[in-house]
Amino acid sequence: MAMLTIFLLVSKLIFFFSKFAAATDTINQFESLEDNTTLVSNDGTFELGFFIPGSTSPNRYLGIWYKNIPIRTVVWVANRETPIKDNSSKLNITPEGSLVLLNQNKTVIWSANPTTKGVVVVAQLLDSGNLVLRDEKDTNPENYLWQSFDNPTDTFLPGMKLGWDLKKGLNTVLTAWKNWDDPSPGDFTDITLRTNYPEEVMWKGTTKYWRSGPWDGTKFSGNPSVPSNAIVNYTIVSNKDEFYATYSMTDKSIISRIVMNQSLYVRQRLTWNTDSQTWRVSSELPGDLCDHYNTCGAFGICVAGQAPVCKCLDGFKPKSPRNWNQMNWNQGCVHNQTWSCREKNKDGFTKFSNVKAPDTERSWVNASMTLGECRVKCWENCSCMAYANSNIRGEGSGCAIWIGDLLDIRLMPNAGQDLYIRLAVSETAQQSHDQKDNSNKKVVVIASTISSVIAMILIFIFIYWSYRNKNKEIITGIEAKSNESQQEDFELPLFDLVLIAQATDHFSDHKKLGEGGFGPVYKGTLPDGQEVAVKRLSQTSRQGLKEFKNEVMLCAELQHRNLVKVLGCCFQDDEKLLIYEYMSNKSLDVFLFDSSRSKLLDWPKRFCIINGIARGLLYLHQDSRLRIIHRDLKASNVLLDNEMNPKISDFGLARMCGGDQIEGETSRIVGTYGYMAPEYAFDGLFSIKSDVFSFGVLLLEIVSGKKNSRLFYPNDYNNLIGHVSNSYHSFFI
Repeated sequence: MAMLTIFLLVSKLIFFFSKFAAATDTINQFESLEDNTTLVSNDGTFELGFFIPGSTSPNRYLGIWYKNIPIRTVVWVANRETPIKDNSSKLNITPEGSLVLLNQNKTVIWSANPTTKGVVVVAQLLDSGNLVLRDEKDTNPENYLWQSFDNPTDTFLPGMKLGWDLKKGLNTVLTAWKNWDDPSPGDFTDITLRTNYPEEVMWKGTTKYWRSGPWDGTKFSGNPSVPSNAIVNYTIVSNKDEFYATYSMTDKSIISRIVMNQSLYVRQRLTWNTDSQTWRVSSELPGDLCDHYNTCGAFGICVAGQAPVCKCLDGFKPKSPRNWNQMNWNQGCVHNQTWSCREKNKDGFTKFSNVKAPDTERSWVNASMTLGECRVKCWENCSCMAYANSNIRGEGSGCAIWIGDLLDIRLMPNAGQDLYIRLAVSETAQQSHDQKDNSNKKVVVIASTISSVIAMILIFIFIYWSYRNKNKEIITGIEAKSNESQQEDFELPLFDLVLIAQATDHFSDHKKLGEGGFGPVYKGTLPDGQEVAVKRLSQTSRQGLKEFKNEVMLCAELQHRNLVKVLGCCFQDDEKLLIYEYMSNKSLDVFLFDSSRSKLLDWPKRFCIINGIARGLLYLHQDSRLRIIHRDLKASNVLLDNEMNPKISDFGLARMCGGDQIEGETSRIVGTYGYMAPEYAFDGLFSIKSDVFSFGVLLLEIVSGKKNSRLFYPNDYNNLIGHVSNSYHSFFI
């Protein structure tokens, strides 16, 4: 009995100490981290150990990941370029104080060699996810011998510094994984340029892909969307020795990271959702077409939300009008009028406000000059095309001038900076005249506004009390339309709001499937067990009641195996909802533009999807009672059922044509850039040909797996259509 008691006691002690050892965050020069052991940060957030990426890779790597997240999310990899083929590797600290990874043959696979030496060196995994090499008795971060935060892979964690440090000779670079199963460096990188006019640049191989715009003393001129908010606290440090960005989470329980995603060529900020147990995308860069580098070419300016997005700066014209009208903007713009350099009254400068400053690769900066001195400096240089304050704090200071073509300019409403661009004096005079006219108009407008204020106050109460009556009229109008629909032998059932609220768990976030122009879409389960998708009109929706009514009426009419089925609607208590059949595989773009999921779309499956979309479109154009033009056919509006059959959805922007009518005209251009036919984008003319054009773009995307609006072919054309057209002419002509 005594022996049994001793055995149990010893077993408990072994279990206790093994558990204690497994939970340590530090190793010293007399210890090793082996393949079957890990280091765990003190608060249990991060874990360091050996892992295999994906499910098919034979390679092993040493890395850091979140310990308590069920989806293994690796944030740092040591030996990303030298994978291990066996499970006998060890992480050691050498007698000289270097951190080394050895394989079974004692060959060094990877090492961290500090420039300074400690007395007794330890390696510790911190709560921030930073692996540090330090002296055992020195915990001061300034004295770390080496740290993984100075050598990131694809992830930017809170507390990490992204930028450069002249004292340490560092310039941290984020480099995406090659793919989900291969952490070796891809061709998508993010680096802060080490100049006296610093800016952040993403590269796709050797080609610039995105640019933040230069640091103007308060923000990056082309990326003002990084202010601190209720969740994230951003900080920029700029001095003569270092320039870097860092951030922290105001709520430490929120897990967030910034990662380079090579499959989509975007930099994403992801936040862990504990309810859905998934990573949610909080923001992305590039965020739109204007974010892509030099979309509009030299002396062009990109205006997001405008169709087309590119125009020439005032005083400039397209270099090739033919290509420009075909939305091929690579060649950019040229001056309307020639000008003579350094001749009085022959050239001057015009102020352009709220713009992202041009590419600084060919710029010159002097921090001590005034704006007036800067103007003279630029005017004296015949190659100088623009100047600006290099620092806009206060009244502005410093001088930046640009030599040669001005590249990658975009309009930044309520942000950006002032840029003074060189033009012929006649152009500057004309613009001054236009500005004067605009000023006079502003005076008239202000006076009219002031005189109208009293009248507005008097009618405010009337408007307020009329609002509820107006809402009643709108709902009555919808009900009237429903009655008309019933008279035309179709009916769209009405669902009770309480029923839908219960089905979607009161529209909770964990039931949210996504969000479009109409508003959020939720997954719901009806009392009979049927799964549905519920589209909810948002108060801030880019679409409104007109589109809601349009979709209600059209969806009640349409019935086809390749069109999404609408089960009913609800307009009650200011809520406007559409209830659809639930599509378990979500939308086509989820598979098409994801490097992993796209493998599920083999050629027979892609052909079936193309064929199904074509059948649905043919029904809309030819076989339904009313000819219908969809006007927003794109990958995200094609849903896939559990057998991957395609169904066209989202008829909020669709138009009905009666009888033999096959075209129409509108002054309100709506839809998605990249899928719009030129005659629709430019002149508002739409027809069944508009849908055929969109279908053609979608067909190219399905075949190539590339998104039309992304710049995959920088040396060719700005989009997939241009690349295909150029390839066709090169091959056949």
